[in-house]
Amino acid sequence: MLRVVILIVWLLLSAWLLIWTGEGLFGVDQRESILPFGGEDTLGAPIMIGVAWGLILTFGGTMSGFGRRRKVRGDSLVAAGHIVEISRTGLTVNDMPQYDLFIRVTPAAGDDFIGQLRMLLDTADLAGLQVGQPVPVRYGVTDHDTVELADVTDPTVHEAMLQWRIDRGLIAPRLVKARTTGIQVPASVLEVRPTGRRLEGQSELALRVLMAPEGASTWEAETSVFAYPEAISRFQVGAPIWAFYRREDPQTVAVTIEKERDR
Repeated sequence: MLRVVILIVWLLLSAWLLIWTGEGLFGVDQRESILPFGGEDTLGAPIMIGVAWGLILTFGGTMSGFGRRRKVRGDSLVAAGHIVEISRTGLTVNDMPQYDLFIRVTPAAGDDFIGQLRMLLDTADLAGLQVGQPVPVRYGVTDHDTVELADVTDPTVHEAMLQWRIDRGLIAPRLVKARTTGIQVPASVLEVRPTGRRLEGQSELALRVLMAPEGASTWEAETSVFAYPEAISRFQVGAPIWAFYRREDPQTVAVTIEKERDR
């Protein structure tokens, strides 16, 4: 609705300026103009309307898109990203400040690049977005300047992010089958030990976990996981997590901190 209103206002201002310019080109006495806000004021009104027209042209797309600079157009891909900078633009809409988020994107193939996302954020939303935080993003195949936050509930986004972890070696080859085709059950951490390995900004943890499928006997298993610094606290002793295993191989276990939808 806001987008439609802004577009109508901009079109009306454009028509006013077009008629005013046409009257000037064809020698019409603009003191007798048919336009509103004309008459004796032959300069003040055009200046004010021209300024308003320019402001809408500059900021209208941002405001009508609820703070987003522009959407990713054309074919797009999903990749892992990290927020590297958050800064105010100086614009506020309905008491909500606008921010530029600069995100380092690590695509499945090719070099990293920095993309930009412009959006309106209230205090609660801003608190959930911190420098260094990992986020899934969607970016254009031919345009890397603009990115969007990808919907983590979208199955295609989830699969793309999982494949990215596999391709980058963040899931050990021996755990891939359990992670991709195994049964997900509740588990808890019994022991945790950093291995000292780092990959893609993540640290490897060696874990001993207690598998606790509902209505079945529990058992212990050893595994490993790469975690971002922000998520390491989620793997402390006693922490509840989720684990994947295959019935024919219950000792090969992959873990995660998020419950996934049933497959």
